[in-house]
Amino acid sequence: MKRKLIAAVGVTALTAALAACGDDGSGGGGGGDSDSLTVWLMDGSAPQPWVDELTAAFEEEHGVTVNVEIQQWDGIQDRLTTALSEDGTVDVLELGNTQTVGYANTGGLAELSELADEPWSPNMLESAQIDDTLYAVPWYGANRVVIYDRGIWEEAGAEVPTTRDEWIAALELIAENTEAEPIYLPGQSYYVMGGFVADEGGAFAVEDGEEWTGSLATPEAEAGMEFYARLQEFSSAPADIDEAEPQQSVDIVPNQEIASWIGLGWEAAGAIAAIEEAGGEADFGYFPVPGKTADQLGNVFLGGSNLAVSERAGNPEMAREFLRLATSQEFAQKFVDANGDGVVPNRTDVVAEPEPGSFAEAMVASADVGFLPPLTTGWANVETEPNPIKELMTKAINGEDYQAAAAEADAEITTRINRE
Repeated sequence: MKRKLIAAVGVTALTAALAACGDDGSGGGGGGDSDSLTVWLMDGSAPQPWVDELTAAFEEEHGVTVNVEIQQWDGIQDRLTTALSEDGTVDVLELGNTQTVGYANTGGLAELSELADEPWSPNMLESAQIDDTLYAVPWYGANRVVIYDRGIWEEAGAEVPTTRDEWIAALELIAENTEAEPIYLPGQSYYVMGGFVADEGGAFAVEDGEEWTGSLATPEAEAGMEFYARLQEFSSAPADIDEAEPQQSVDIVPNQEIASWIGLGWEAAGAIAAIEEAGGEADFGYFPVPGKTADQLGNVFLGGSNLAVSERAGNPEMAREFLRLATSQEFAQKFVDANGDGVVPNRTDVVAEPEPGSFAEAMVASADVGFLPPLTTGWANVETEPNPIKELMTKAINGEDYQAAAAEADAEITTRINRE
């Protein structure tokens, strides 16, 4: 039976338009009571029916009241830092997969070695552990795909590509045969570029003994940037902005004739809603980011969330039991089903069966080739504006010497990433 798709979203708020539960995230009732458990989930992460079923099952089995408190992504890092430094404020908490290692390194998360032998998805597990020690467990993932206007592609005679070369050929057809912008791609979408670097075997930074070193002045990173720049030639988007300002899904796509763009599920849903609100009708198709050959899809940033137990949990034993149930095969499968198969499963024994032609189908197809940025506390420093990767991308697109600009970016990345 086909299930209704609920669009997945990305690294900061993956599942869009899902019902929330609990309070408004302004604070928490706190843990510390042996008869209660405080759980922090992020706004938009869990469908209400799934939360209700999970908490009811846990409460019946353990006789413990579960207080689910919904947190907003805006300002969450400060609230997490405070909560994890206090006794009994929170027991179980959701963390973005790129946040987890940082909080584990600062001693905020409890070790979860007893859950290490579960069949976790290998590419999600990396973000939940340090030196093979588990400090969180994977919950769900999502990634970007190419979103295209079926009508424009049909008018141009373009077909869905299976390789990078076919992708370029399709964009050329659109440029030649329509008035549409073949692809909207601003110059600083660095996670998209990072996928192309990963395709070449490169990375933003690499471990060098006890520290990390920027690795953009490498042949692999240069090749990835060259392909990004080649795609960007088909776009009129400026070289010095990213996909968020202006927001491509609601500010650009609904108001211009855009043949294709690279986005997350929540962005696709937002664009559809904006087009329909303006009286139009969206006819989007979706395909995974193509790889260099037809037998290997392109790498994409795999965003998502993990679940963890606070080192200062008021009820650590029950917190571990709740986490075990929430991520069990039974409830992990129910979570995927409740999301219309629109998330990447956290376990290898859980199956997502999205509708043919849906965003979720294209997204799940790329799950096995997801990449993550350097998993270290200092990575957040690299992403602080002015972001050296973004600055390098703008320089490269504008024709400046790549190696000189990349060496400058690497020096800045190395300084920032090793600063706790």
